[in-house]
Parts: sequence; C-alpha cells; structure tokens
Amino acid sequence: MKNILFILVSIGLLVGIANVMTRKNLIPDDAIRIRVIANSNSDADQELKQTVRQDIEQYLYEKLDKANNVKEADAIISYNIPKINNIVNKYTNDYNVNYGMNYFPSKEYKGIKYAAGEYQSLVVTLGNGLGDNWWCVLFPPLCLLEAEDSSDVEYHSFVADMIEKYF
Repeated sequence: MKNILFILVSIGLLVGIANVMTRKNLIPDDAIRIRVIANSNSDADQELKQTVRQDIEQYLYEKLDKANNVKEADAIISYNIPKINNIVNKYTNDYNVNYGMNYFPSKEYKGIKYAAGEYQSLVVTLGNGLGDNWWCVLFPPLCLLEAEDSSDVEYHSFVADMIEKYF
C-alpha cells in the first residue's frame, strides 16, 4: 500500500514539474513589460541602451518588490515615471518614456511564439528608436531577459530553474 501511495505521489509530482517546465516561457496575460529601444545599432547606441535599461531595471525591481498584485505594480510604476525620466535624462535628453498600452511585435523563441499586440508596458525610446531593443517582464518579475538583438531572447523562471536544479 505504501509503495502504491509513493508511486502515485511521485507521478503527481512529475506531472506538476512537467507542467511548470512546459509553461516556463509563457508570459501571463496581465504582466507588465518593459522595453528599451536603442537609437541605432551603433556600438555606442547599443551600449547606451544597456546602461539605461540596467539603471531602470534595478530601480524598478527594487520598487516592485513591494507589489502584491498587478494593480499595485501599476500604481508604483505610474508614481515613479518622473524618476524614470530623471534616470534616462542622466544619459541623454533625446528620449521618450511611455507607460501604457504599447505595441510589441511577435517574437518566436525556442518554439514558443509570443503574439504581437498591445501590452501594458513601459517603453523607453532612445533617440529615433531605430536600433535593436531589449525587453522583459517587470511584473510579475518572472524572468530576467537579455537580448543583444531583437531575435535572441532567453527567459529564466525562478521556479522552473529551481526545479531543474533540484529534480
């Protein structure tokens, strides 16, 4: 009897883990995204994009750590738009910060297609915004995403990484 119970629990755990593993690259519908678009693909403009995104990301993730839901996260981001403008303005005065519904093109990565559409997001456009972009999910903070160009994207889910590491 104990062996059967052990087998059933093990199967349940494996099914649960498999479900998390297959869903780890999905972005929740009510997520809030961030996108930083470089002026161009010159080395200097791409470096500026990375610097700006690092400062904004660090600042906002510290603030959003206190958010319990998307409504709270939205309020925190909205309240901090002046500070975000100050962060970007340290590096350039040729930029635009837009928080609201913004268009994201479709993206396919590792067999998963992320649909194009309008998403709640913070979009920082540097200069003419003609360069490659970086984007990630601000809330919930499910991933750390790094993209040097617009077609190479990698997501890491904390829960899935822990399952992969220990199971």
